[in-house]
Amino acid sequence: MGLSVGIVGLPNVGKSTTFNALTKAQNAESANYPFCTIEPNKAVVPVPDQRLHELAKIVNPEKLQYSVIDFVDIAGLVKGASKGEGLGNKFLSNIREVEVILHMVRCFDDGNITHVEGEIDPLRDVEIIEGELIFADLEQLDKKIERLTKDAKFKKDATSKLEVAKELKKHLDDLQPVSTFGDRENEIFIELDRELRFLSNKEIIYGANTDEDGLLEDNAYVIKLKEHAAKSGFDVIKLCAKIEEELVALEDEEAEEFLTELGVQESGLEQIIHTAFAKLGLISYFTAGVKEVRAWTITKGWSAPKAASVIHNDFEKGFIRAEVIAYEDFIANNGENGAKEAGKMRLEGKEYIVEDGDVMHFRFNV
Repeated sequence: MGLSVGIVGLPNVGKSTTFNALTKAQNAESANYPFCTIEPNKAVVPVPDQRLHELAKIVNPEKLQYSVIDFVDIAGLVKGASKGEGLGNKFLSNIREVEVILHMVRCFDDGNITHVEGEIDPLRDVEIIEGELIFADLEQLDKKIERLTKDAKFKKDATSKLEVAKELKKHLDDLQPVSTFGDRENEIFIELDRELRFLSNKEIIYGANTDEDGLLEDNAYVIKLKEHAAKSGFDVIKLCAKIEEELVALEDEEAEEFLTELGVQESGLEQIIHTAFAKLGLISYFTAGVKEVRAWTITKGWSAPKAASVIHNDFEKGFIRAEVIAYEDFIANNGENGAKEAGKMRLEGKEYIVEDGDVMHFRFNV
């Protein structure tokens, strides 16, 4: 299962630098001018999970296989993007393909780095980007309303769809995002969202790009951004793109020591991934054998057969049962045999709902 996070923001706020750092691959051109990124850069990044290493200490596998997350570096948007300014239509279409938006916001002063709006103002920057998302949604919705108006003359179900669409249009006309629309549980709205993939209905994580001092203590820019995010129910991850890029060249132990010296517990990458997982309700279960110890990403609430399908569809079709050991029990009893002897291994059937950290082995017959 892939999780796609699109990095968006105004030009020149550190998106590509952050992308380089997060993916540990210097494959996105970074330059001190707008639109240095035209085509969206994509990378598949392993999800850091210390539990894999703890399992590996016991199992001693030939390799580790992490869950993965897709990052997409989308070129900088500008005011008027929804009308095509700065190749905006193309960039907005790229955002439709992601599940989560990582909105990078510049939160530091540096006269050597140009800002497209001339001065640093995080809330203005946020307003510009999120306004363009709303305008793009309005354009999509207007076209849909035009089609539904014609269909309503001949199709009964089009009338109810048209009513919901018009209510949503009023909401957007007031420059309110789709995410705050009151009737989002309505099946008609859900169908509209599935078809049009509303940009302003996507989960947003703010990336507050600070300087090194800003990592230690929230500066005025970060404080303003956090206050705004609290009103919207969004998360803010504070990171220094420059430092994250420096971490790329370090070994894991060196990087950990460096972060400790800065008073930071987790890198920006880890914070972003963990927050994105929480936003989308994702969890991981493990398979642990001598060939490999592997993490598998599923949606919270999935049954055992559905969870098995991410390994292979045949596992779901021919599911018989699952042998399950909780991660803590696997570690505490030094592996599968110890857990069995302690009575910590369970046999679960088709109705079992997989828990985060379950160590599983599936029995199936096709």
